[in-house]
Amino acid sequence: MEKKKVVVGMSGGVDSSVAAYLLKEQGYDVIGVTMQIWQDEEPEALEENGGCCGLTAVDDARRVAEKLDIPYYVMNFKKEFKERVMDYFVSEYLKGRTPNPCIACNRYVKWESLLQRSLEIGADYIATGHYARIDQLPNGRYAVRNSVTAAKDQTYALYNLTQEQLSRTLMPVGAYTKEEIRRIAQEAGLPVAHKADSQDICFVPDGDYAAFVARQAGEKVPGPGNFVTPDGRVLGKHQGITHYTIGQRKGLGIAMGHPVFVCEIRPETNEVVIGENEDIFTGEILCNNVNYMAMEGLPQPRRVMAKIRYSHQGSQCMIEERENGIVVCRFDEPVRASTPGQAVVFYEGEYVLGGGTIL
Repeated sequence: MEKKKVVVGMSGGVDSSVAAYLLKEQGYDVIGVTMQIWQDEEPEALEENGGCCGLTAVDDARRVAEKLDIPYYVMNFKKEFKERVMDYFVSEYLKGRTPNPCIACNRYVKWESLLQRSLEIGADYIATGHYARIDQLPNGRYAVRNSVTAAKDQTYALYNLTQEQLSRTLMPVGAYTKEEIRRIAQEAGLPVAHKADSQDICFVPDGDYAAFVARQAGEKVPGPGNFVTPDGRVLGKHQGITHYTIGQRKGLGIAMGHPVFVCEIRPETNEVVIGENEDIFTGEILCNNVNYMAMEGLPQPRRVMAKIRYSHQGSQCMIEERENGIVVCRFDEPVRASTPGQAVVFYEGEYVLGGGTIL
């Protein structure tokens, strides 16, 4: 019987390297691919930026591929990454929202573009090193399932994948803890067994999002405006709305004599609303662009556990669909710092039911 062919997206890190190793051990015909998504820059900048798209990533992934004796290629996805991830990131900040570029990259670059190109070269599947699992449910639909390790679970950033994408994806790392993955890498002699995890958004390695947006958007970047109270009283001047996010307390540059927080960003008036801790709690969230994963739709209200950010433990709520595809989420207990532009992801047990973008 002919072996199934799988293209593994290799970032040069330990997780994707072990994914390639495990799939080869399981008998797949494995091809390693690193996605070149960094825009044209000097070699020194690329080297320094590292992350999942610098030159060191290519070097490390190539060394792993040689060790595993699998074919290895670098594929150019710069155009897709710029349009789908970087341009979206900038445009969301200009609208006073806080984007999640990893979710956009997963949906439109790692899956849509890489899967398409992999199918064109005769692959049956793509695979990644995400800490998540994929199951086909009794209703026939595919869904992302929590990894065995809550500490590393990455299902939140995968809620937007389509049924077609899920049916052609393998995620072998989701069955292991990080410690087990590092041990497998060491026993297999992979040169990245002890490589540190990358943390930052890959195209903003210094973490200064506002400076990145300013460089990309130029004259479109809104300038300073007013800090105001929820009832409109002016408190002082802010640096520009791209410098702030909901729930932010540090770096506001405004002395109120006690901790205060960003509770709203108003791009239409260039105002940043400052309030007390209780002002950033809400019992109800609206979302749109909903992707239903484990179910075909939402014919009636449903009780779920919802996460409103990657690090959120999750809270119980009722979800109900309104007109125009908007879903309202009513939480049992108010949640803190619901942030427009971020994702709210719905879970039932270990499975992702779906999710959408917070309004």
